[in-house]
Amino acid sequence: MIDIRPFATLGHADHGWLDARHHFSFANYHDPDRMGWGSIRVWNDDTIAAQSGFPPHPHRDMEIVTFVRSGAITHRDSLGNEGRTAAGDVQVMSAGTGITHAEMNREDEATTLFQIWIIPDRQGEQPGWGQRTFPKATREGGFEVLASGDAEADDALPIRTDAKVAAATLAKGQSAVWNTSGDRHQYLVAPKGRVTVNGREAQPRDGIAVTGESEIVVEALDDAEIVLVDAR
Repeated sequence: MIDIRPFATLGHADHGWLDARHHFSFANYHDPDRMGWGSIRVWNDDTIAAQSGFPPHPHRDMEIVTFVRSGAITHRDSLGNEGRTAAGDVQVMSAGTGITHAEMNREDEATTLFQIWIIPDRQGEQPGWGQRTFPKATREGGFEVLASGDAEADDALPIRTDAKVAAATLAKGQSAVWNTSGDRHQYLVAPKGRVTVNGREAQPRDGIAVTGESEIVVEALDDAEIVLVDAR
């Protein structure tokens, strides 16, 4: 089953400094048919104005993955971690028993990013944070795993859930294949370029919800990028 969710149907909140699109129910946006997809609970498509951002706020019992599309985001948390994550790179935060953090755009340009929340398999553990630079060339023409519940095997950032976050960069006409299991849930978004997913066409920033498929073939109709989460 493949469900294309057009960008125009997503939840929307414009706070001035933050223009947010919500793929699933979040904050003041509530849709009982879009409460999550498998263990994927949140997928926000955020544009953060220059020299602004999220002031300190708490989280617990959630795996939070941030994929920066353009610009950069600077993280600071109650554990003393601080770091800047630039376009194409990823940071992960395991909220565990509780963590407070701030996410600021210290750049002189807008930053765009996906923030993805996945329900953890394990609770009651100490919180943690990490970031990593992923050379864009390594995902050209195929998927690269960026965060994983099996981080060592996937050479990826660790998350405490049975899920993988991957990305691919495809030239027009190229295809990438993701092998999975039909009892899992996948959610894909192409931040740039039109794509087809198992023959179904999607526009840039549409949501693509998939389940019941053992193989997912993404073909680029334009030069395109794709971000995918595969979860229980």
